[in-house]
Amino acid sequence: VQLQASGGGTVETGGSLRLSCTASGRTFSLNAMGWFRQAPGKGSEFVSSISWDAASTSYADSVKGRFTISRDNAKNAVYLQMNSLKLEDTAVYYCAADSGSGYWRNECDYWGQGTQVTVSS
Repeated sequence: VQLQASGGGTVETGGSLRLSCTASGRTFSLNAMGWFRQAPGKGSEFVSSISWDAASTSYADSVKGRFTISRDNAKNAVYLQMNSLKLEDTAVYYCAADSGSGYWRNECDYWGQGTQVTVSS
């Protein structure tokens, strides 16, 4: 089972990126999924989550109004659209899945390898 995150890169302040996370080896269409990030020298930070049916989403206050999470269960994928990027958004972004629930419990047991997002001035 593998979660493959992609879409990271370097972008200027105010720019946009769209991260993708594709699962292989099993389906997560009935499971909650989310994104975390870790900036240099800092701990892991929750970014966003989405329920299995996309009816429920949540965001960290630091990204609310700028980031949008979505999913395509037919493609076994979850996305994070990041707009109005700030310097403090620079981090490695990880996708994660909770195989035990369709709704977010912050108890992920599957993790992607991370994709680097760098925001420059």
